[in-house]
Amino acid sequence: MTDDLPINRESNGAKGRYVVRGPDGAEAEMTYTSIGESQIIIDHTHVPEEFRGQGIGVRMVAQAVEDARAAGKKIIPLCPFAATQFKRHPEWGDVLRQ
Repeated sequence: MTDDLPINRESNGAKGRYVVRGPDGAEAEMTYTSIGESQIIIDHTHVPEEFRGQGIGVRMVAQAVEDARAAGKKIIPLCPFAATQFKRHPEWGDVLRQ
């Protein structure tokens, strides 16, 4: 079950990613770019075939939402997957940059 696989956040300056690693070495990732101190752009999500349909992508977006709330940041979801998730989760609207 992938629910117990941790989501790790890795950052390198303004660029970063949320990543979930499977026991076989497969990685699901969602990349982002920080814009100043108050915004991040989610620019890409990739979930390999072995993780699909298990909610990994949604978990990564949800983690970014939690992190943005905690840091007082807004999210710009340029990635089509992330943008769709924001439409499905109106409760995330407080961190969505309009």
